[in-house]
Amino acid sequence: MSTELTGVLILVAVFVLSSVRGLNMGVLALVAAFLFGCAGLGRTAEDVLDGFPAEMFVVLVAVTFLFGIARVNGTVDWLVHAAVRAAGHRAGVVPWILFLVAALLCATGAASPAAVAIVAPIGVTFAVRHGLAPLYAGLMAVNGAAAGSFSPTGILGGIVNSTVSQNDLSMSGGQLFAGTFAFNLAVAGVTWLFFRRRHVESPPPTAPRERADTPATAVGVEQAATLAAMIGLLLGTTVLSFDTGFTALTLAAALALFFRPTAQKATQEIAWPVVLLVCGIVTYIAFLQTIGVVDSLGTMIADIGAPLLAALIICYVGGVVSAFASTTGILGALMPLAVPFLASGAIGTTEMVIALAASATVVDASPFSTNGALVIANTPEPRREDTYRGLLRWGAGVCALAPVTAWFTFVVL
Repeated sequence: MSTELTGVLILVAVFVLSSVRGLNMGVLALVAAFLFGCAGLGRTAEDVLDGFPAEMFVVLVAVTFLFGIARVNGTVDWLVHAAVRAAGHRAGVVPWILFLVAALLCATGAASPAAVAIVAPIGVTFAVRHGLAPLYAGLMAVNGAAAGSFSPTGILGGIVNSTVSQNDLSMSGGQLFAGTFAFNLAVAGVTWLFFRRRHVESPPPTAPRERADTPATAVGVEQAATLAAMIGLLLGTTVLSFDTGFTALTLAAALALFFRPTAQKATQEIAWPVVLLVCGIVTYIAFLQTIGVVDSLGTMIADIGAPLLAALIICYVGGVVSAFASTTGILGALMPLAVPFLASGAIGTTEMVIALAASATVVDASPFSTNGALVIANTPEPRREDTYRGLLRWGAGVCALAPVTAWFTFVVL
C-alpha cells in the first residue's frame, strides 16, 4: 500500500473513530500525525508540527477573546440592536446585510478570515436573539466573504491574476470577479431558501450579569472602548493590512488591562475545543501535503488526456483540499496544474479559473477552515455542537456538489 493511500485511510479512520467514540477529532488527528509521521515514516516531531496552523490558532483565540469581552460587557448586544434598527426591524434583511458587508470588506482588500471575524460574531448573536440558527448567519457571512474575494482589489483576486499573468495567459479579471460573485450569491440564495423559515428555540434567558458595583458611566466607557477596539480591528485589517490574529489579540489585551473583571469572564468565551479540533485536523492535512499527496494527484491529472475530465478533477481537488487547508495555498498550488490545459486552448482560461476559484472558496464554510471555525467558535455553547454538525454536513454537501456545478456552469457551458 502506498504511503499516500495509507495517509488518506488514516484520516478516514480519524473521522470514524471521532464519530463513534465522541472524542475531539483534533486530538485523534494530532495522535495520528505523530504515529504515522514519526513511528511510521521516521520523521521527527518537528517535521510533523511544521504544518501546525499557528496563524489560525492565534486568529481563533484572539477573535473569540476580543468578542468575548464585547459580549460580556454588552457591546455586541448594542450592535445587534443597532443592526435591527437600521434594517427597520425586518429581521429577514439582516442576513443579507451580513453577506454584503463581508463581500464589501473582502472586495476592498480584507482577508477573508478578517471579514468573517468582524461580521460573524455580530450575525451569530443576532441569530440567537431572534430564534434563527447561528449556522444561517454564519453561512451568509462566509458566502459574502467568498463573493468579494476575487475582485481586482481583493487578495485572492490579486493572487490569481498574478499567477495567470506570470504564465503568459490572458484572462479577464472583471469576469473572474463577476463569475465568482454570482456563484457565491447563488449559494447564499440557496442558504436563504433553506434557512429563512427555520426557527430554533430561543435559549433560556440568562441571569443578568452582576454589575451592581459598576456605575453606569463606567459601563458606558467600557462599551465605548470596546466599540473603538472593534473599529480598530476593522481598520487595521482592511486599510492597514495588519495581521488579523495579532491585531485582535493586541486590542483584547489592551481592554483586559483596563477592564480586568470583564476580561476574566471573557476568557471563558475562548473556544478551546474548537481551536484543538481545527488545528489538529489542519496539522494532519498539512503533513499529508508535505509527503506529496497533492503532488501525486497533480501528476495523475497531468496524465489525463481529456481536458474536460482533467478540469473537473482539478475543481474537485481544489474544493476538497481547500475545505481542510488554506484556500490561498491551494489556489497557488493548483493553478500551475491547469496551465498545460489552458495553454493548449482546449479550455478557456477565464472559464477554468472561475470554476477553480469558485470550487476552492465556496467550501470555506467547512468547520475545518478558518472561516467555518470562526463561526463555530463564536456560537454560544448551547448551540455550538449543532452548529458544528450543521457545518460538517454543509461542508460535505458543497464538496460534493460545488465543483461539478462550477465546472458545468463555467467550463462546459
